[in-house]
Amino acid sequence: MRGVSAVVLAAGSGSRFGGGKLLAPYRGQPLIESSLANLAGAPVDETVVIVGYDAQKLRAVCEPYGVRIVENPEWQQGQSTSVRAGLLALGPEVRAAVILLADQPLVGAGAVERLVAAFERGAEVAVATYGGRRRNPVLFSRDVWPLLEAELSGDEGARTVLRRRPDLVTEVPCDETGDPTDVDTAEDLRSLELVHEREHRFKMG
Repeated sequence: MRGVSAVVLAAGSGSRFGGGKLLAPYRGQPLIESSLANLAGAPVDETVVIVGYDAQKLRAVCEPYGVRIVENPEWQQGQSTSVRAGLLALGPEVRAAVILLADQPLVGAGAVERLVAAFERGAEVAVATYGGRRRNPVLFSRDVWPLLEAELSGDEGARTVLRRRPDLVTEVPCDETGDPTDVDTAEDLRSLELVHEREHRFKMG
């Protein structure tokens, strides 16, 4: 037991996508399945998926991956409510939470592993960077959860804390572990599909 849990935020409606984003097909399966499959082997004790919109359909898709499903009845009030719901769902034995977005299907276990390693070296907040830019996932040690919960509002998620308390933040380069591209629109999803198709053709020669 490492005392670290993964919290996957999957409660939003995907309004820019036109709804149903996380159930949209990607590589022959619902988008959220790619995100969960890529987390296989991550050094966490459990994975908690926060759902809201399309909760019942997402539950059916996610449960075969052995995750715990938590419904956020306040999901319409923004991503911050899902972060809060995730933290509240974790037991007293959990020492840190890694917050991930369900619409980033190419962020894998390698990034989580690096964040957990940084935490075990003493980082209170460990944020993944790609090309020098802060992206997701982000790990928060339990010591900073009260601060996080106090600062959370609307769709800001945890970004406010990262800006206001730079002294707590450790940046962790994750460039070789995956791709932080997130899917906001149907065009974004199609672009990812095209990249995958090109890579597949290249490998096949």
